[in-house]
Amino acid sequence: MSNVKKEKALDNKCPSCKAPIFFNPSLGKWKCEYCNSEFTLEEIQAKTNAGSLDNNELPKVKDSKAKEPEVVEEDNTSYISYRCENCGAEIVSDEQTAATFCLYCGNTAILKNKLSGKFAPNYLIPFKVEKEKAIEAFKNLSNGRPFVPKDFNNEQNIEKIKGLYVPFWLFDIEVSGSVDCDATNVTSWTSGDRVYTKKDFYKLFRTGSMKFNNIPADGSTRFDDKIMNSIEPFNFKELVPYNHAYLSGFFAEKYDTEADKVSNLAADRAKETAKDTMYNDSQGYSVKVITNNTLVPNIIENKYVLLPVWMVNVKYKDKYYIFAMNGQTGEFIGDIPLDKNKVVLWSILMFLGIFVLVIVISLILHIMGGGA
Repeated sequence: MSNVKKEKALDNKCPSCKAPIFFNPSLGKWKCEYCNSEFTLEEIQAKTNAGSLDNNELPKVKDSKAKEPEVVEEDNTSYISYRCENCGAEIVSDEQTAATFCLYCGNTAILKNKLSGKFAPNYLIPFKVEKEKAIEAFKNLSNGRPFVPKDFNNEQNIEKIKGLYVPFWLFDIEVSGSVDCDATNVTSWTSGDRVYTKKDFYKLFRTGSMKFNNIPADGSTRFDDKIMNSIEPFNFKELVPYNHAYLSGFFAEKYDTEADKVSNLAADRAKETAKDTMYNDSQGYSVKVITNNTLVPNIIENKYVLLPVWMVNVKYKDKYYIFAMNGQTGEFIGDIPLDKNKVVLWSILMFLGIFVLVIVISLILHIMGGGA
């Protein structure tokens, strides 16, 4: 049996007309679609609950009188129930969802308890790529690909594109140690009718330390690490302190993988980069082979952040194809399905075309031969 917990959701209202207001990536501001008012973060903080430290940071003292969430028994999956502040509808989401939408009025619902305590993000990168750009990139995937299913770009698939803040851990890591290589230089020259070859052998040693900042590791098991790695890099100079107002108009998830579970992935990336750097530091040799390395990564600090991703899942013949776009840089990745019927039809047409061409050429040669 599962628990359905009753929780209160945060939302952001336009300070001018009180309609739902969303973050606009191209403006870098919050824009009301009803009265066209625009607001900076400072203005939103001053005029809405986005300025409440209690809504954006871990509370200093727990309120012992706070009412515990109401628990309702259902099936064997855990859900969270919240009431839309705009229309009053009751919406249910799963345990990992931290920000979502009301299915009835479209109002953003930010589940504060999902992003508080140890789940409170330190930073996030706001979306810079608008939904229209993500849709355009998705449509362009089929350009020049004749075997893409005809319903791939239908409106139903396009409407599934959603902006999602994905949880990541960022690690600052220092790598120190040494890399040893066997190196060879080969030179050849000719004297008279003889060719001479000279081989010089060397032992190379490189020792030092390197510091790496903000090495990312996916903090959610619901997203394929290969896809998340493929849409890197993010520009971490644009990290801003977390404020729930940035989630307006987007989905968000909390992490379900602790930092220590993925720290080895970040440490391995740092170690490999340090090893490659030391290896490439020695130039001018014909052959180099690493014989030993004593590099040791040391994690200095980690941060919990939310990174922007446009994502859509397309179902084709009982299989899901995932497409993702870096919501900051526009980098796009996806596995495109093939319509096997189109492939077979194209193969048949090609065969028939080549067959007819061969017949025509044979007839022409026969006629020309007979005329001679």
